[in-house]
Amino acid sequence: MGHRIRSLLGLAALLALVAGCVQQQAPPTTPAVTLVSGDALAPVDPALVNAPLEITGSSTVYPLTARIVEEFNAEGSRSQIDVKVTGTGGGFRSFCSGDPVDIVNASRAINEKEVAACRAIGREPVGFQVGVDALAVVVNRQNTFVESLSFADLLQIFSGRYRAWNEVNPAYPAEPIAIFSPGVDSGTFDFFVERVLGGDRLLLPAIQGAVLSEDDVELMRGIENNPYAIGYFGYSYYMGDQERLRALAIDAGNGPVAPSLETVSNGTYPLTRPLFIYTDAQTLRTNVAAAAFISYYLQHVNEVVRDVGYFAVSDTVASEAQQTLVAALR
Repeated sequence: MGHRIRSLLGLAALLALVAGCVQQQAPPTTPAVTLVSGDALAPVDPALVNAPLEITGSSTVYPLTARIVEEFNAEGSRSQIDVKVTGTGGGFRSFCSGDPVDIVNASRAINEKEVAACRAIGREPVGFQVGVDALAVVVNRQNTFVESLSFADLLQIFSGRYRAWNEVNPAYPAEPIAIFSPGVDSGTFDFFVERVLGGDRLLLPAIQGAVLSEDDVELMRGIENNPYAIGYFGYSYYMGDQERLRALAIDAGNGPVAPSLETVSNGTYPLTRPLFIYTDAQTLRTNVAAAAFISYYLQHVNEVVRDVGYFAVSDTVASEAQQTLVAALR
């Protein structure tokens, strides 16, 4: 009997040891985190946030979100944060169809059709403006003949009505215009179509030989390799490739204005747009890691946004974004 008791005790001890090992090897979770203090967001300690997150959407917002993820992890988070590029439209489509997406990067506001799709599956979208972007219209560095274009010029070029540069200006070379554009799922495409092409989404994709891609790097490389190419994408991508690309001044009726910190900040550059991240109310209430990451994002984005090549929102807009999150968390 004594031998059996000792055997049972030994087995119990072994089981306890195994249980302890299993407990130690379990995936990390995010404990309770204080997110709101009074009427404001509480400071976030990334070391307390250890659950995985899925982020998708805009290629334009990608560099900014990736930088925030880098800072978040550098401050101690062990979360596996996966950031994909599918274009703004692709991000909303995935999010509003019920895919396991926590946050959407967006270079435009969500539209009514997308909101309806989200609500149909029980998701109530909540958006936060995190920056301001300038859309750069760029040419190859070897192109020395064009310095600026008007909105009327852009409409003629990106609708395919002008096929050669000398149609834009008789002094330009009689060389075919090679067109590069973000793809139809891109928020950058949506913005350009609304601002320049009068909302007609069919004009640009119908141009024979035009290259449309969700990959901004592909667009950059295409323009780099053709001295008669022209394209457009987020200003941050141009900032990283100024040795081979040149941004044009744009004339919206008040004279040509080149993109810069000053002209974007004071609103004189005509191709500026807000940048967003989106989630939904249910995610904020049930996913502590997502809520904490977004809180950290909103509290720190203005510290890094210019390093990435974008422009900070005003104090008023930053405060409104934080108060939107406070309200959603209560």
